[in-house]
Amino acid sequence: MISNPVIDAMMKRASLRAYRDEMPSDEVIETVARAGQQAPFAFQCCSMILKRSGKHPWGAPINFIICADTHRMRLIAEKRGKEIRMNDLTLLLFAMQDAAYMAQNMVIAAESLGMGSCYIGSAPFQARKLIESCQLPKGVFPLVMLVMGYPAEEKPPRPRYPLRFSLFEDVYPELSDADIDEAMQRMDEGYLAQDYYRGNNNRIRLEEGEDTVPDGEYSWTEHISRKMQWEPDQASMLSKLRACGFDLGDVEAGDTSPRE
Repeated sequence: MISNPVIDAMMKRASLRAYRDEMPSDEVIETVARAGQQAPFAFQCCSMILKRSGKHPWGAPINFIICADTHRMRLIAEKRGKEIRMNDLTLLLFAMQDAAYMAQNMVIAAESLGMGSCYIGSAPFQARKLIESCQLPKGVFPLVMLVMGYPAEEKPPRPRYPLRFSLFEDVYPELSDADIDEAMQRMDEGYLAQDYYRGNNNRIRLEEGEDTVPDGEYSWTEHISRKMQWEPDQASMLSKLRACGFDLGDVEAGDTSPRE
């Protein structure tokens, strides 16, 4: 691989769960936020809410709530005398893309400034609470939380699939048993070498039946397979989206692909 400071920052990055009791300066926070703004999107249907005070996961000094945000665009369209005819599902998908680009730019910017970070994926399930605490207007959906700060621990990057299990040229291939076995082995051996799940004490316990997987063999494929057995209430998630002002009713099929 080619190596340079940007690539190195991306390749060494790991989620941190221990932070020093040191608040980043206003200049550092502004730099991270501006880097987020500079992500490549056309609509800019994303925004961030900074929380400094309060208790944040793992003792991080700051927490950004990254939002899919169509509210401001509605205000701008109104100023221009235009009616937004795009359905809410399409708007939300575009806004989620924009918010994801913003968040990742912020992660890399923080890494380059000597900080660490961790994504908190539970933000959508806390939508009603965040609507109230952050006074979110209609058309703003909390996509992810992103805690940041100066690291109080060093963590190696987590393992990743073999590149050929992720990068496909021209078409998506039919994956063989050998391909799947290789990918599983890469992930499991990598996590076991880091003693990741036992070290972090985050094994998912079975609700039914005897757990026959020894601690020394419990690794990524078992953990993720157990995680995928979670059955969240789809109606509850849709109600949270409606509370954020998104009506995701049935839409006629069709693809006009309006985005560049």
